[in-house]
Amino acid sequence: MKAQFQPWQLLLLILAGWINRRQQDAIEYLLTENRVLREKLGKNRVLLNDDQRRRLAVKGKILGRKMLEQLAGIVAPDTILRWHAEDARAAGRHRGSGYDSTLAS
Repeated sequence: MKAQFQPWQLLLLILAGWINRRQQDAIEYLLTENRVLREKLGKNRVLLNDDQRRRLAVKGKILGRKMLEQLAGIVAPDTILRWHAEDARAAGRHRGSGYDSTLAS
């Protein structure tokens, strides 16, 4: 049996494909830009502040180890995931301890 699409379904498929291609182009550009910046850095170590580490940890956890191994450049995947685990443990200590940060101010 041959699948028949309504005109609006066909239009939706074309639009979704176009959006997907644009997103892939943006990802490829950002990967290339990151490689260029890493080449400029060379072996120099990048020092990150707590907020930068936290942002990488949150986004890295979402991607997972396999994807991080393909993408991560300035920080090792294991380090990113360790930062996330450390942040989660620290948050858990505050949540269950009865500590109220609003009273500390």
